[in-house]
Amino acid sequence: MAGSTHEALSRAVRRILRPLVRILLRNGIAYGDFAEEVRRIYVEVAMNEFHVPGRKPSVSRTATITGLTRKEVHRLLEAAGNDDDGALAPQNRAAQVVAGWVRDTDFQDGRGEPRPLSLEDAGGGFPALVRRYSGDMTARAVLDELERVGAVQRLDDGRATLVERSYVPARDDTAKIELLGTDVALLMNTIHHNLDHSGRQARYQRKVLYDNLPEEYVERFRTQAAERCQELLEALDRELAANDRDINPAVTGTGSRRAGVGLFYFEGDRGDD
Repeated sequence: MAGSTHEALSRAVRRILRPLVRILLRNGIAYGDFAEEVRRIYVEVAMNEFHVPGRKPSVSRTATITGLTRKEVHRLLEAAGNDDDGALAPQNRAAQVVAGWVRDTDFQDGRGEPRPLSLEDAGGGFPALVRRYSGDMTARAVLDELERVGAVQRLDDGRATLVERSYVPARDDTAKIELLGTDVALLMNTIHHNLDHSGRQARYQRKVLYDNLPEEYVERFRTQAAERCQELLEALDRELAANDRDINPAVTGTGSRRAGVGLFYFEGDRGDD
């Protein structure tokens, strides 16, 4: 059993690494830089999650279970003390503004749709939306970014209208690279959880995949999938927003948990990983 598990894990790692290495090479990250990051994460996880219960994490144990030398562990721990990449980065400010525009009734019309907003009205226009959902970002900076990615257009009367109900960064933008560290990590954490839990304790993780589809149908399905997934995400977003204390302070309950759902579309030639 151990052998088959190791082989399956090795195959999984290769499949994960291929698209990751494509992104790394495309952005000028050499193997040595990547290997250093892997060593650092091995030490971090071993120290924080794999120490002996009741004992403090030790360099010796970390070196033993990671295969690194004690000297390497020492070096990496010292480097980690000078580098704080923090927890999950806050959602992109522009994305927060779009989400608020879509779901906040103060910025909707009589049909519950995002209404065009005045660029001058600080009380109920675009500046008010930005102030509510982007913190200290200026309305002009957010507007420029949303225009750049095609999410917002200016009308002839000087108002701004939302033309895309979600914020999608431009190709190769830093914001898109950030998604690699957030969205993929969330999926991996769900898979890790499901390895140890089943039944009602497992987290939802499903996909549909067929590998002998005509090219013409795939083009139609790509559009259909995007539309239906967007509808589902907007419905779930409304549910979550209604129960988030930052948006609805009247919500009661204990603790402060994070929850959400991610959807993505994929396609390729038959046999692609």
